[in-house]
Amino acid sequence: MKYLVGFAILFATFSTHAFADGKGDNDPANVRRVPKDGVEIPADRESKLRDALKVLQRKIVQLEASNDAETIALLPDVTIFERAVRVALDHGEFFSPKDIDKADQLLVEGISRADQLLAGKAEWPNQSGLVVRGYVSRIDHTVQPYALVVPETYAFNHSVPTRCDLWFHGRGETLSEVNFIWGGMKTAGQYTPDHTIMLHPYGRYSNAFKFAGEVDVLEALEDVQQRYRIDEDRISVRGFSMGGAACWQFAVHYADRWFAANPGAGFSETPQFLKSFQQETLNPTPWEKSLWNMYDCDKYALNLAHCPTIAYSGENDSQKQAADVMEEALKRRGMRLRHVIGADMGHKIDDASKQVIENDMRSLAVNGRTVPITQLNFETSTLKYNRLHWLIVDGLEQHWKRAYVEASLSFNAKRFVNPPRVRVKPHNVSAFTLKFPAGTFSSLGQSLDGVRIGQTTSRAYGANDFECDVVPFTDGSAEIQAHRDQNGVWKQGPPESGLRKVHGLQGPIDDAFMDSFVFVRPTGTAANEAAGEWAASELERAIEHWRRHFRGDARVVNDTDVTEEMIQSANLVLWGDPSSNSVMAKVAEKLPVKWTEKQIVVGDKTYDAAHHAPILIYPNPLNPDRYVVFNSSFTFREYAYLNNARQVPMLPDWAVIDLRTPPGNVWPGKVAAADFFDEQWQLKTAVK
Repeated sequence: MKYLVGFAILFATFSTHAFADGKGDNDPANVRRVPKDGVEIPADRESKLRDALKVLQRKIVQLEASNDAETIALLPDVTIFERAVRVALDHGEFFSPKDIDKADQLLVEGISRADQLLAGKAEWPNQSGLVVRGYVSRIDHTVQPYALVVPETYAFNHSVPTRCDLWFHGRGETLSEVNFIWGGMKTAGQYTPDHTIMLHPYGRYSNAFKFAGEVDVLEALEDVQQRYRIDEDRISVRGFSMGGAACWQFAVHYADRWFAANPGAGFSETPQFLKSFQQETLNPTPWEKSLWNMYDCDKYALNLAHCPTIAYSGENDSQKQAADVMEEALKRRGMRLRHVIGADMGHKIDDASKQVIENDMRSLAVNGRTVPITQLNFETSTLKYNRLHWLIVDGLEQHWKRAYVEASLSFNAKRFVNPPRVRVKPHNVSAFTLKFPAGTFSSLGQSLDGVRIGQTTSRAYGANDFECDVVPFTDGSAEIQAHRDQNGVWKQGPPESGLRKVHGLQGPIDDAFMDSFVFVRPTGTAANEAAGEWAASELERAIEHWRRHFRGDARVVNDTDVTEEMIQSANLVLWGDPSSNSVMAKVAEKLPVKWTEKQIVVGDKTYDAAHHAPILIYPNPLNPDRYVVFNSSFTFREYAYLNNARQVPMLPDWAVIDLRTPPGNVWPGKVAAADFFDEQWQLKTAVK
């Protein structure tokens, strides 16, 4: 199989060395625009593009009117071309004259695919080689692209499960949808292992595949798994530079999903990288330091015991620091990192190292992913990342502090008579579930004759250990739940009912934008002019920066148009104040932070509402399975765009903003106070 390789830089070697590598990007008051402004388009070229775009749009309307399920399912593979060119035209994001030429060809391809669909003869779903496809994201309902390299040996009758490697691209500040799709149509990238589908996620631009970029990877992979027969035990994650950072993140946070991980260069945490690579002097707030634990991979290094990892670094590359940090973190946990180092290499993968890595990956793929039965070791700092194989952490005693679980199964010598026992040693954990899939114990030779199905006996060992019999169901599955009671004693069964932080409802504010959300615009008049003007300005900025940085279109509705379906299916991001936003008025009294026309009350502290406004996230009182957010989009701002390691949550669960300081490139105003809610979503005793 032959591919063009001249454009490989699009997927392989975009580098933070190209930008964000000097002290010039360390001044929050002087921040260059990311992405930069595009070039001017000649009037005749723009007219030609818009005419072709209208042709494609008319064909899309025809396809949308189809009642054919297969046509509708394939429509995102067409609309990715329409959206890519339309966004570039409307927002001035052709970054060179060559981009305009690329747009011409993208529209030709989009129109060709539309014609194929209209004729009922779509060819690309059965095409090997380079294929660009799309899906509709649950986050904002926009169509998002991804690129594939489908091997010639792939069985399109889906008879053979196929290995799939995900490759995360490097940093590219001009990697618009036009450039990404063009690259996906022209290059296979760094690696094309035999009999392997290579998936190149877009990651919603240049965010190190975090936040919405992280969800993009998971959604793209899910879409590929629906369209191709992927061997679930032979999926790996790989990347270089910014893509290497992404690989570290996916390896430690989703360690049970991959047969291997292959990170190259990049960064693996925030503070040490910014000090060494960016030469930045850091003065973090207490909550910023806590929130680094969301994406700092060294805090999750233990999970790599369950994900074979082959790291790569150039010997002379400053970004070797990422693997060095992880190597030290693994050493403290009694493990060694497999670290391939390219001799005399800078920020590049040499051919000799490529061969070593490919040989190791091929060997690991032979057996594929393995599910450990007798021993698990897991660590996390948040319920956002709360599971490893058959272990699910359901509650933490304190968020953003290290939580650790050691779980082991032991088998009696008379295993056909006595059930196995499980012992769990948790730290900073208040509840957990052990969930063994069907066949787990029958495959181990467990006899189920005469066993009390679905029952367990348990006892607590000391303050931290829990032990019980595992008595499987007749299908060989088993499930055990346990929690600490009010006295700190382990009890079997689910936690007591009541509002508490759980997976998917644990904060911080940025978590609301990793699932479906709707901006709710106020239609009334704010009680205080300053708060009303600030909220309106921040909403306008949020809409633009969601598009600019996460390459989406935020859904925006008036407060009077919020439907029950939106309340049930989306996180509601409410702008304004309780006087101007009717939905905010409905929920405001049910939140721990109180906001009236005169003051904002946070515990025993009050702030003058004439020049303060709250930002917060909380389970929506109208639907506690979803969030409600006050006056905030994602919390990192323009300064963080300059280096992907800065792109971390900047605010915790709540904050009070002093509006007398204008919004800037780091903060939405002066942060007068900020903190996390406790594990029951209540204010902590000491308000900071």
